[in-house]
Amino acid sequence: MVYPGATSIMNYLLGNMLKTGRATLVEEHEGKRAKLQTEDGNFIDTMFVSRKLQFLNGNTLVITSEGNAGYYELGCSGTPLELGYSVLSWNHPGFGGSTGVPFPEQEQRAIDVVIQYAIHKLGFSPDNIALFAWSIGGYTASWAAKSYPDIQFVVLDATFDDIVPLAIAKMPESWKNLVAATLRTYMNLHIAEQLVEYNGPVLLIRRTRDEIITTVAPPDRSPVISTNRGNHLLIKLLQHRYPSIVDSTTLPAIKDFLSKESYEQAAELEDRFVDLHECSNYFVPYVQSKELHFPLYVDCHRDVQLKIKLALFLVTVHMENFESTHCTPLPGHFFHKAWQPGSKL
Repeated sequence: MVYPGATSIMNYLLGNMLKTGRATLVEEHEGKRAKLQTEDGNFIDTMFVSRKLQFLNGNTLVITSEGNAGYYELGCSGTPLELGYSVLSWNHPGFGGSTGVPFPEQEQRAIDVVIQYAIHKLGFSPDNIALFAWSIGGYTASWAAKSYPDIQFVVLDATFDDIVPLAIAKMPESWKNLVAATLRTYMNLHIAEQLVEYNGPVLLIRRTRDEIITTVAPPDRSPVISTNRGNHLLIKLLQHRYPSIVDSTTLPAIKDFLSKESYEQAAELEDRFVDLHECSNYFVPYVQSKELHFPLYVDCHRDVQLKIKLALFLVTVHMENFESTHCTPLPGHFFHKAWQPGSKL
């Protein structure tokens, strides 16, 4: 089941916890609840916590998108709240107080009405809005990012590139064709296709012990980090944005790097003399006199070692490792605006 949080049994079992979580947001954070009607007639349950004039980050609104069994009352909004951001959280169609069914079209209309509410009722311009998603919430966040290109930045935590290869890995081999055909028809959640259409800063959080979005997760040992579908999301993003760097000559090094633990990655960066500031400065001439657009073609002067250095730099500034499993709350230091060409590290 793709969205168990929309089932009656889940809503029933978690009912009291949702009420308690909702009350906490209202009583302790002065949250304001609103029901928003979508274009297709669903009502989306939302909670807005304003931090304007209270905290340095308060003028930026973070819109959160939860996982397939996550609710705003219990979900990922705690991370930006702790950092002093204004936060607008919402429940997927069929989750908690939201009506509908979380099919892709209803999901798109849900996040769209949430953003329209943020702009026209709460007074946040798109360039003062950030998107934060956990797990399958990356689908709505990536759709919103491509649809509202002026969004300030995007942070995707424990997210995958495409639901089909992930689902196939979790099902019997004999079901492969049926699973693929069914998902492509009814639940085609292709996050990478949407994300590459956004030009703004993107940060991916990869959980090194993620048992959900890895395709090889033996019960008797840790999930195989090289099979984390977040790796594929990162590679597809970088291939689109930097095609002259992330290509057939550097992909083997990138994939090998992504198969390593955090301490091994740090050692490789040192062994290859990858200086992050030096690499960042290499991109400056390409954005000094013009607005940043992707794909960005960077001249590496046919120097393969330079390309590998720049490729590993791009991996490092677009993805951070969180030494954890899938469901642990994200610590605040992981939530920040990612590097872009021309910006400071």
